[in-house]
Amino acid sequence: MKIRNPFASGRDRELAATRYADRESATDRAARLRRERHRTRVHRDGDNAGQPFPRRLFRD
Repeated sequence: MKIRNPFASGRDRELAATRYADRESATDRAARLRRERHRTRVHRDGDNAGQPFPRRLFRD
């Protein structure tokens, strides 16, 4: 039995408009997760997260 690809018929725009209309796209999901992770990280670690503090090599 052959598996049919619904996008092989050239009606992908029609399917995107009807079948997948109320779903979040992969690009939008990735952007949303990136924003959420960034926001969580900033709230947890502050604005300088991941930035090393400058060290003094010699004391005055």
